Amino acid sequence: MSHHLEIIMKEVTQVSQDKFLSASYESGVRHDFTLEEVLKLFELPFNDLIFKAAEVHRANHDQNAVQISTLLSIKTGSCPENCKYCPQSAHFDTGLAKESLMPIDKILEAADAAKKAGASRFCMGAAWRSLHDRDVEKICSIVDEVKKTGLETCMTLGMLTKEQSEKLKEAGLDYYNHNIDSSPEFYSEIITTRNFEDRLNTLKNVREAGLNVCSGGIVGMGEKREDRAKMLIVLANLPKQPQSVPINMLVKVKGTPLDQVEDLDQFEFIRTIAVARIMMPKSAVRLSAGRENMNEQTQALCFLAGANSIFYGEKLLTTANPEMERDQKLFEKLGIKGK
Repeated sequence: MSHHLEIIMKEVTQVSQDKFLSASYESGVRHDFTLEEVLKLFELPFNDLIFKAAEVHRANHDQNAVQISTLLSIKTGSCPENCKYCPQSAHFDTGLAKESLMPIDKILEAADAAKKAGASRFCMGAAWRSLHDRDVEKICSIVDEVKKTGLETCMTLGMLTKEQSEKLKEAGLDYYNHNIDSSPEFYSEIITTRNFEDRLNTLKNVREAGLNVCSGGIVGMGEKREDRAKMLIVLANLPKQPQSVPINMLVKVKGTPLDQVEDLDQFEFIRTIAVARIMMPKSAVRLSAGRENMNEQTQALCFLAGANSIFYGEKLLTTANPEMERDQKLFEKLGIKGK
């Protein structure tokens, strides 16, 4: 191929990429993404992808504001599920001690500390397969008390029924977290004690009860790029896109089946953040687990690509997270403010 023809072909490719981006996303929120077009997004030159994601982000959000949440494990260990990434699973020996439901006064102490540290949302997680009816009243009381601190509330308690979702809504719960983890195809490689449809049924119950949905997934579990694309397609094509989309980088815990999996390239993680932002322009895209192993530059690129929410504090349930002081210093360097 002649040098002149190479230049022409490059120009044609660039024009088609520009048309693809502008034609696909200028209309705002969509629910009809295809695998082919999402993979094309992933395959864009890195600078083009980040630029487009930043444009979408600025059109829908304050580009220098990040929502801050704190996550507390209110019931730890001995979960009957066999999620291969989870140190709380009863199927794996990770040295984690089983703890019963935390007393409400201890929960409120943690909520007050989170608020003083700058968090606006307090998330509480219990290592259950599903919420038992016998525990609904206790959970509703916890929600009611935490709401009195002025914080938004979020719970992750496993699977919920329609009736349980409605009771949590009546109690004042703001958000419910239930991640889909990965693509429908890769899901069975990670979890066999429940199926992908169970996840979608809980999201349906939560959404129809009027609760805000927090749902995302985990990358770096050995999945392919196609699985990451399919995971985002499931989320974006829901009848209503999740209000919050946590993107977790796998935290490898000794004793779990994934403790030796190969690390995901940091640029691929940033690409996933950028594609999530483009596909779900109104949602909060959250940097969740794995930030402890990300340098400042990776996190800064994630914020540029559209991440606008983080978990704040030294622990995410049972795994390490950057300390608050470290986050505050990074925010100062980047000119980011908490909201």
